[in-house]
Amino acid sequence: MAGIFRDNLLLNKVAFVTGGGSGINLRIAQRFAEHGARVSLMGRTPEKLEQACETIRAEGGAAMSAPGDVREYADVQRAIDATVAAYGEIDILLCGAAGNFPAPVTGMSSNGFRAVVEIDLVGTFNACRAAFDHLRKPGASVVSISATFAFSPTPLQAHVGAAKAGIDIFSKTLAIEWAPSGVRVNVITPGPIDDTEGMRRLAPTEEHRKRAVRAVPLGRFGTKDEIADLALFLCSDAARFITGAICVCDGGQSLLGSRALLASLETGR
Repeated sequence: MAGIFRDNLLLNKVAFVTGGGSGINLRIAQRFAEHGARVSLMGRTPEKLEQACETIRAEGGAAMSAPGDVREYADVQRAIDATVAAYGEIDILLCGAAGNFPAPVTGMSSNGFRAVVEIDLVGTFNACRAAFDHLRKPGASVVSISATFAFSPTPLQAHVGAAKAGIDIFSKTLAIEWAPSGVRVNVITPGPIDDTEGMRRLAPTEEHRKRAVRAVPLGRFGTKDEIADLALFLCSDAARFITGAICVCDGGQSLLGSRALLASLETGR
């Protein structure tokens, strides 16, 4: 499905997307491809990646799969090298690989906490570090996917909040360090996005959905297309003077704090 943009904003660009096999990241990859980019999808499940690539090719886009685990630097390096060999130097890096499971701090193991931090934060570092030699040029762009948990404390999400807060400050630091090379680095922070695994867990029934919507000032959930359109903007020349930004796209939900959402789900207010 095409977004609000109509021009080939990314014609002949090469985009590398981690966690690209499903969800928001796949929709972003599809949007990039719709606007002329050749996309490479990295993830841990080859079958899922190939299926995702087929959806892009079916719409006339160019896509390849690059299986691997973002927690392993060698895997990321191999995926980057394969992408460059097939498509050429990278213009866009989308760091979207993430892990999550709701649990209180006393209800998670050290390994569980570490797994989320390694997938989200270490995975983002690995992708940025491995891609830089193929990315450092004016006009190149890095976008990482964060979460409002990074600045709005949320019960059962301490591990994710810690990892995403790390991504936010890492990205701001990278924006300064990489600016002399012409590389822009930004972050997208989605709020409650419809038709995602996170929202299916948070609001599994229609009644839960109605309650959750009440905690969003704009009165609805966001869509994956809206996140994809924001990513397209940030990676296009329309955003050529934007770097180091944390772009919150949540319908105003985080302005009320996490307690408002949780209270809405619990009480139906």
